[in-house]
Amino acid sequence: MSNSLGKTLLLFFGALIFAASALSQDAFPDKPVRIVAPFPPGGANDIIARLIAHKLSANWSRPVLVENRPGAAGGIGSAFVATSPPDGYTLVLGTLATHGINPSIYKTLQYDVVRDFAPIALVASIPIVLVVNPKLAATDVRQLIEMAKQHPGKVNFASSGIGSVNHLAGELFASTAGVKMVHIPYKGSSPALTDLLGGQVAVMFDLLPSSLPHIQSGKLRALSVTSAQRSALLPNLPTMAESGLAGYQVNSWFGLLAPAKTPSTVIAKLNSEVGKVLQSPGIREQMSEQGAEPLFSSPEEFGKVINTDLASWGRVVKTLGLSQ
Repeated sequence: MSNSLGKTLLLFFGALIFAASALSQDAFPDKPVRIVAPFPPGGANDIIARLIAHKLSANWSRPVLVENRPGAAGGIGSAFVATSPPDGYTLVLGTLATHGINPSIYKTLQYDVVRDFAPIALVASIPIVLVVNPKLAATDVRQLIEMAKQHPGKVNFASSGIGSVNHLAGELFASTAGVKMVHIPYKGSSPALTDLLGGQVAVMFDLLPSSLPHIQSGKLRALSVTSAQRSALLPNLPTMAESGLAGYQVNSWFGLLAPAKTPSTVIAKLNSEVGKVLQSPGIREQMSEQGAEPLFSSPEEFGKVINTDLASWGRVVKTLGLSQ
């Protein structure tokens, strides 16, 4: 075979491979898509993943399955997706914890947030609410801060575990307010909330959906939300900034990510399709019922959010000495 013929054949087959790859990307999805929820069934991550999966499946007429892979504060499911084929068929519904906080907490994390993932889109946020047992004398944030200043180390707060979002929200609150509070970690939000209701602990920074029924029934007193804006579910509840704690803000977000090196055309299509899902009135209503607020972004915007949180929470974790 002459060199010229060999080069021609190489170019020909290379063009065929490129064309086949482009056709495959254009046809995406042509088989079931899997969304990994890296937390147990029944929680906010699982619920939001299933809402999105159900609507995508209907829009595509293709199965979109949710697979729960809990463990290691979301690390097991995230690591699984990080090492999956970069073809868009295995995604993860990441969170502030898995892609903003965990890298600073766990030295043995089995994935690199920036290197191993391609952001697709932010999809939702859930406000964190500062709640107290009604027997506590504090009726607003200022009174709680004053109480903690007068009794350093006597006011305790519960969380779902060391390094969790509600743990760091509490530590950041104490640091920003210049007070000393005692952290009481639990193995999950449910037992922490049970003890808060029972009066064994005084304070908790909790995701709004789980505390909302107790706030509405009067079993818990809400003092503030940690987001930049008030929650539509509790429109009369002030933000931390409105309560006098300027500069304090914690946003608990959820977003879809694919393995790194997933083709940009596939990422763009997924972003567009997720945007359509989030514009659906039914999805917005269902998310609101769960206490979640739809939140859409471009892949680039989502990437900036991740980088910002990695830096800001990295500083918090280092200052507090929470690395494990």
